Amino acid sequence: MLYYLFEYLDKHYGLSGAGLFQYISFRSASAFAFSLLISTIYGRKIIDKLRRLQVGEDVRDLGLEGQKEKAGTPTMGGIIIILATLIPVLLFAKLENIYIIILIVTVLWMGAIGFIDDYIKVFKKNKEGLKGRFKIVGQVTLGVFVGFMLYFNPDVVVKEKLPSDQVVETQILTVPSNKFGEAQRSTKTTIPFVKNNEFDYANLISWMGEGSKDYVWIVFVFIVVFIITAVSNGANLTDGIDGLAAGSSAIIVLALAVFAWVSGNIIFADYLNVMYIPNSGEMTIFISAFVGGLVGFLWYNTYPAQVFMGDTGSLTIGGIIAVLALSVRKEFLIPILAGIFLVENLSVVLQVSYFKFTKKKYGEGKRIFLMSPLHHHYQKRGYHESKIVTRFWIVGILLAVISILTLKVR
Repeated sequence: MLYYLFEYLDKHYGLSGAGLFQYISFRSASAFAFSLLISTIYGRKIIDKLRRLQVGEDVRDLGLEGQKEKAGTPTMGGIIIILATLIPVLLFAKLENIYIIILIVTVLWMGAIGFIDDYIKVFKKNKEGLKGRFKIVGQVTLGVFVGFMLYFNPDVVVKEKLPSDQVVETQILTVPSNKFGEAQRSTKTTIPFVKNNEFDYANLISWMGEGSKDYVWIVFVFIVVFIITAVSNGANLTDGIDGLAAGSSAIIVLALAVFAWVSGNIIFADYLNVMYIPNSGEMTIFISAFVGGLVGFLWYNTYPAQVFMGDTGSLTIGGIIAVLALSVRKEFLIPILAGIFLVENLSVVLQVSYFKFTKKKYGEGKRIFLMSPLHHHYQKRGYHESKIVTRFWIVGILLAVISILTLKVR
């Protein structure tokens, strides 16, 4: 909203400094600062309100050190992250931008699913929360919406680099805009560490012959649904000890901010020889606000946590990360970039599968890990949760750096 106000003041009255709002860098910095202030200052008021409402965590006894002391800690703190993200976005972003619209819908939708789950756990005293099938239905519904918007919306386009013999040269230098073709809808994405690193989802059904491209949207939507469901569940599983999910997520989305900035800037897209995605740079404002919300939330969530994010936060975080990766066409980087989420997911799958297999074969279930998800395994081995979280953050930073390096390493 402030963007439109200052645009009007600059255009009609030439207000000094109003032109700053035309720069993504300025609006991103403002969104981050504003979000951080909201999450830290008003976060305390939200926590106090949750405590007065007795919105406390009902902790199951898993035999972990320090676990019983967490009982009664306010949950549903994901509300802090959501408010600290949406308010700056509404103030500083271009609200007609298709990527901003998709991300706002993602926050509201996944936040609502998580809120319902937490509400059932806290107020209805049902430890199971929202039935798993209803969560899946909600995630799939969002996936279908995002898939349709990214595939069919006319504003979701890319510009690919032209072959060198088609580039128009000037007398002094090559104009970056002349190096790219016309904006067009595309089902192409990026494969990391490959020289010709573009992959078209249409190739998956090319064996169907002529006319197969008319049905590629089905494949695309299915992939979007799978990614959103997997990443949101991965974030949910990672939210198990103080500061782990919020800190890991902040690292991931900072790397995605780099991809959004590069993909939305024609000069950097030209220099790095990557797909130019018009209007995608606007997502940097959203990401900045989101990071500010996560960092501010960490002020109260680091050990010993004064508030937990609950499913209200974790499902929202996972949904945002998935949509951002899909929007900048870096979804194949998710196993690396969100590697923490991946190993947490895999540890649960492997633990359950191996237990069922050994019980069926030997009559007694055996385990690979002392406990899953993986962070609980290290707690069982006697590591303090602060040490576990810090080391997971370090691994997350390494994975983020490796992901960013894929812009040049092919």
